[in-house]
Amino acid sequence: MTIRIAPSILSADFGRLEAEIAEASTADFIHVDVMDNHFVPNLTFGFPVVKRLAAASEVPFDLHLMIEDADKWAPLYAEIGVASCTFHWEAAKNPLQVARDIRSTGARAAVAIKPGTPAAAVFELLTEVDMVLVMTVEPGFGGQSFMRDMLPKLGLLKAAAAEAGTDLWLEVDGGISIDTANEAVLAGADTLVAGSSVFGQRDRAAAIAALRAAVR
Repeated sequence: MTIRIAPSILSADFGRLEAEIAEASTADFIHVDVMDNHFVPNLTFGFPVVKRLAAASEVPFDLHLMIEDADKWAPLYAEIGVASCTFHWEAAKNPLQVARDIRSTGARAAVAIKPGTPAAAVFELLTEVDMVLVMTVEPGFGGQSFMRDMLPKLGLLKAAAAEAGTDLWLEVDGGISIDTANEAVLAGADTLVAGSSVFGQRDRAAAIAALRAAVR
């Protein structure tokens, strides 16, 4: 199984984001958390910043929208050249249509679920999305502790995807480090979002390599 590493720039130096992204060029994706201070209690990047960074980056963007009104905003963000656009099931009025609208732009569509949302909530979407993101922390801030009790969701999603006959990626976000990465993979994850365990290290390429080695 291929394991993808997606460092989150939420843990990067906001004053030199373009350089920070370049220093993580050995990653499979760059994970970008968009927060609106409404859906989650934090404010990060807005549309113009994400658009500019996506255009400048040689590494494809894995965009994670932690914002209200996903029905309106997710397709607009997907159009700016990101590889994958994730919306929250809890923030969408019509999740099925949001997923289809994202895919219509050429981006991969993904849906995220918060810790309090059961895996079964998104079973009906599994043939309409390319990835499900299981939050292993409460969304909103980096540096939180890994919630191991979220891992069984991955097994449920993997089984449901197999039954539906779809090639679904399973991503985890929150508390991923050298110590927790393999736990997530053994539970079924194939895409790992890592924040401080990459951008908190002086050598970002070495940190990414260490995560890859930890899950082999």
